[in-house]
Amino acid sequence: MIGTTLSDIRRHIESLASPQGSYYLVCGRTGDQPVPADGLAFDCRPTARAAATATEQYRTALRRYDPQLPCHDVIVCQRSAAVRSPEDPECRLSAEGSTVDFCHTVAGVVFETIADSSHANPQGAIMDRYLALAETIAHPDELCLRLIEAIATELDARLTPAEQADVLRAAADRLSVPTPPSTTPTARADPLDAALESLQSASMLGAYTVDCQSVRCASTRWELTLKDYPLGSDDHVVTLPLVVECFRRLSAVDLRIYGVERTATTPPSWRLTLTATADGSGGPLSVVDAGAS
Repeated sequence: MIGTTLSDIRRHIESLASPQGSYYLVCGRTGDQPVPADGLAFDCRPTARAAATATEQYRTALRRYDPQLPCHDVIVCQRSAAVRSPEDPECRLSAEGSTVDFCHTVAGVVFETIADSSHANPQGAIMDRYLALAETIAHPDELCLRLIEAIATELDARLTPAEQADVLRAAADRLSVPTPPSTTPTARADPLDAALESLQSASMLGAYTVDCQSVRCASTRWELTLKDYPLGSDDHVVTLPLVVECFRRLSAVDLRIYGVERTATTPPSWRLTLTATADGSGGPLSVVDAGAS
């Protein structure tokens, strides 16, 4: 019921949107655009206000799944280049999202996708695991990281790799088309660089390198290093956030992650191989064990 409600509210908000609109929604305190209205514009203030009300209803419903979901003071802003610059503090979009907002946004679209799918079993297991952790962890950044780990662990345990790919691809489709600011032309042009930059801007990743090893007609292979990436342990790495960000930009391909190696404990750092293919071959995407081939 909650999942259906979430989808209905999202569709209602999207039905109010207009590509030519000059009004949009932000959190009055942080400047972040609230899911599920992020990336949407509206043609007049009354319509935007209706969307703001629906956005608050969506987030209230989602909070039943995710009690720690940040509360946003949703307000309406208007784009007007003649009046306001991008630096206007009254209606500025945050270039860098917080770890908390990023994690809860990803968690929200995954919860919504699971609720709309035939995979009902992970929902209760995720919440049981997360609520048990919430009793022992006080810091909000740490708790939201554990939420992502709980989701990834249950998806890995209960869904096949193909089912994981379907869920994470559908979850990524629920996010707005990414247009993050970038300081380098490479990151703007390369989808993988852009995905990693998104994690970095949310303080989910300290530094990274990308080495494109091969480009063929049906596949591309990259060697990645991730420095100060907090999701993992000695024998596995949680790749769900990276996969969701990649699917936002590479939705038509299949992803495979292997060759995982933990290269440092402090800060936690990893080396892994990522391939994008068109042939449907894949493997675990939510959690990948070290040494998996």
